[in-house]
Amino acid sequence: MLLANETEVIQDAAETVNTWRDHIWNWFTDMDMWTNVLYAGIKIIIIFVLTRLFVHIVFRLIDRSLQKREKSRLQMNPRRLITVGELLKNVTSITSNFIMVMLVLGEIGYDLAPLLAGAGVLGLAIGFGAQSLVKDVITGFFIILEDQFAVGDVIQTGSLKGTVEIIGLRSTRLVSWTGEVHIIPNGMITNVTNFSVGTALAVVDLPFSNTRKLVGAVELLQGAMQRLSEEQEHIPQVPSVLGIQSLTASEYVIRIAVECPPAVRADVERQIQTYAKEALEQAEMNA
Repeated sequence: MLLANETEVIQDAAETVNTWRDHIWNWFTDMDMWTNVLYAGIKIIIIFVLTRLFVHIVFRLIDRSLQKREKSRLQMNPRRLITVGELLKNVTSITSNFIMVMLVLGEIGYDLAPLLAGAGVLGLAIGFGAQSLVKDVITGFFIILEDQFAVGDVIQTGSLKGTVEIIGLRSTRLVSWTGEVHIIPNGMITNVTNFSVGTALAVVDLPFSNTRKLVGAVELLQGAMQRLSEEQEHIPQVPSVLGIQSLTASEYVIRIAVECPPAVRADVERQIQTYAKEALEQAEMNA
């Protein structure tokens, strides 16, 4: 009896081995399956190659675009350009690789619908939770790439005016002329006035009593402005004494104007007034 049971066990084991061997043989000799595997493998290789080629082309375009920005009129900080370039490259690489993985999973028969649905819900939740952050980052990108302003520029946005100290992807730091530091989220920068692009016009109006002769006053101011131009190197040209700006029964007003860099306009106007006052005092002493 025991011998018969052992014989049955041996026979069952032999049948199991034969069944597995047949399955393995059929699997190895299934031409349709191997044809599908070959086609899927070729598609995966093509997807990988096209993804690498796309990433390489985009990287080249980013490098060329940033090289042009580096030679722009605002003389942007090279380190900031490198940071933006690397961030753009990382976003491109991550996005391309994610799409490549999805396509590869689809080729090997994985059902992407549940995965994409979960990713969509997760992305929606993150988007609602970080709307302000995303807005700040996107605005920071456009500020940098469009050369709206650069570090060292004097700008005004809303009621805040100052010198740009730091431009980040999330916020911009301004230092006012009285020393206050303003940290502004980039998403709140809706309009910008840049005082450091081009030239400004420093204008000073000086009142004189009608008892003073016009010709003498104009000659006095012209001599003062000539001395100002010679002694102050940051004033590129001699301020122009334009003549009478307004006239009343008791006084007349002479206007003086000169082009200067926007950042030093207030200082130039103070210098004009100082030299004019010194010239008037000297003339009174000599009278």
